[in-house]
Amino acid sequence: MTQELLYDKRGEIGWITFNRPQARNALSFAMYEGLAEACERLSRQREVKALVITGAGEKAFAAGTDIAQFKDFKDGEDGIAYERKLDRILDAVERCRVPTIAAVAGFCTGGGAGIAAACDLRIAAANAQFGFPIARTLGNCLSMANHARLAALIGPQRVKEMLLLAKLIDAPTAASVGLVSEVLPDTAALHARAQALAESLAGHAPITLQVTKEALRRLQARLAEENIDDLIRLAYGSRDFREGMAAFLEKRAPNWTGT
Repeated sequence: MTQELLYDKRGEIGWITFNRPQARNALSFAMYEGLAEACERLSRQREVKALVITGAGEKAFAAGTDIAQFKDFKDGEDGIAYERKLDRILDAVERCRVPTIAAVAGFCTGGGAGIAAACDLRIAAANAQFGFPIARTLGNCLSMANHARLAALIGPQRVKEMLLLAKLIDAPTAASVGLVSEVLPDTAALHARAQALAESLAGHAPITLQVTKEALRRLQARLAEENIDDLIRLAYGSRDFREGMAAFLEKRAPNWTGT
């Protein structure tokens, strides 16, 4: 772990915190890798019975991948490598032997929303906002595994609305569509409820929890078997993706050309 990715143990519960509040907890590749390594370690060592993942501060769980991680991208093959990296990270979260809870306050977008979706349970503070606003920001795309995971959670039509309209879903709406199970009034209440919920899970039969998690993971994996490298290559290799990055850094609206 680093100062940007914190881990602590509260009784039988592990807590991982994305710790870049000054950047809305935007995720670096090192933070992604640290998350995967922690989930794999906790699966092997069984030092905790449940895991809570959250973000530092009240403004964000994690506001996507840090744009600096894209600066060296040259073509669509870089996009394929990136999406495969994220698939590996999220797979490690899903495969974690112990139950995982995403405790979400503030913005939960892009890669952050992907991580939350890969957790077993999601609870939110009243100020939470979820989404993948890439159609109006970077002009990239999601992997097939991410599409399948989201469709399994909230249904294909809701996923279309989220991605095509590039809109964020507030906490009450997220609860109404089944993306989160509970909405708490503030961050303090959110963290207290996450600990209580994790402690409840810790008292349940661990093998039953493990089998349930894995059975549902395998069911969902069948939806993600289709290869869409051609589509990822199209998005990340486009002029629009480079324009999206430039516009984001320059804090202006992008000029999409469809090329």
